[in-house]
Amino acid sequence: MSSWKHISVNPIAGALGAEVSGVHLGDLGEDAFNEVRAAFVEHQVLFFRDQEITRDQHKAFGRRFGTLQIHPFLQPLKDEGHPEFVVLQSDEKHPYLAEAWHSDVTFMDEPPLGSVLRCAVAPEFGGDTMWASMYAAYEALSDKMQRMLSDLVAIHDTARTFSRTGYRTDHLGGTPSREVLSAEHPVVRTHPESGRKGLFVNTTFTASIKGMKPLESAALLGFLYRHIETPDFSCRFRWRPNSVAMWDNRCTQHRVVADNRLANRRMERITINGDKPF
Repeated sequence: MSSWKHISVNPIAGALGAEVSGVHLGDLGEDAFNEVRAAFVEHQVLFFRDQEITRDQHKAFGRRFGTLQIHPFLQPLKDEGHPEFVVLQSDEKHPYLAEAWHSDVTFMDEPPLGSVLRCAVAPEFGGDTMWASMYAAYEALSDKMQRMLSDLVAIHDTARTFSRTGYRTDHLGGTPSREVLSAEHPVVRTHPESGRKGLFVNTTFTASIKGMKPLESAALLGFLYRHIETPDFSCRFRWRPNSVAMWDNRCTQHRVVADNRLANRRMERITINGDKPF
């Protein structure tokens, strides 16, 4: 959209990302919400400053996009009546959890539509989050590579994360599991709202390319992972308390910048259920 009547939208990078102002997420009228929804699809990740909202308001905003996910492994606020929340807490004793590029929960048949993350405690410096556009990553590939990838399917699972012995998430309310959850998704995903195509593999949950020999799969995935890290595809956000980021899990990846491991950092996230990739 070239003009906005109820919100202000200011892009922060060429590939994706925009700061939205002029709204409060706890009291968002229908017209303003429709513009936020349009900006979300257009810019892939949105940032809001000075959003002092309650957990109930946080969940209510997310529910305007769809039903909320209860994470299969992380439910730290379940006893407080908020099982929909994932808390990302890091400090000197607890390392950052998400310091590799990834899309969330892609080991499920229907990965999330997206997430809404609010900063409760921000470090004085460091601990930024980066996002990368999988549209931009796909569109930067050659026509021949795009055609080859279009017929491929990837296997995603929890073997290296939540189902791995020693993967510590107990301080985040994590529940260990010996069961490995897995799903199969196209390597190139079509966004159900924009119609654009983007890469849909990530280092955290993608295990292999179906039908390929192990060395072939590892070589191709290794190339794609390095390609996804190209700075031209990304944006970066510096957190302050009550800042909110909302990203489209269907066409982006994200990672924390783990450059201040001694600082206290607390983020609270709700996630919106999605549909089966195609």
